[in-house]
Amino acid sequence: MILHIETPALLFSATSLILLAYTNRFLTIATIVRSLKKKYDEAENKSILLEIKNLNLRITLIRYMQMFGVLSLFLSVFAMLLLFLEQQIAGIYLFGMSLLSLLISLAVSFWEISISVNALRLHLSDLADKKK
Repeated sequence: MILHIETPALLFSATSLILLAYTNRFLTIATIVRSLKKKYDEAENKSILLEIKNLNLRITLIRYMQMFGVLSLFLSVFAMLLLFLEQQIAGIYLFGMSLLSLLISLAVSFWEISISVNALRLHLSDLADKKK
């Protein structure tokens, strides 16, 4: 198998957009956690504490999403360097590791989104219960 230097470069735009989306998710959740913490300090409510715990897990998952996304980008750049230095086999393996890292990042992202959807469903079920 021959890998050209342009192939790992294809990941740059996709990976950087994914990392931007991950950062936006992190910033949004961090803002929510701060406001919930303030609310909890004013009135110690157990449901707020459970929400903060859920958001803390999501922040941890986002950290792993970012870590594997950055690792994917790093390995892709390193693969390009090796391909530039005509180290074809090592470049292929590093590019494969880069793809695996990106796949892990996306899988963790799917997990985090699932937690988010379940939390929203819980909020909506509370609202539906109040209507009845």
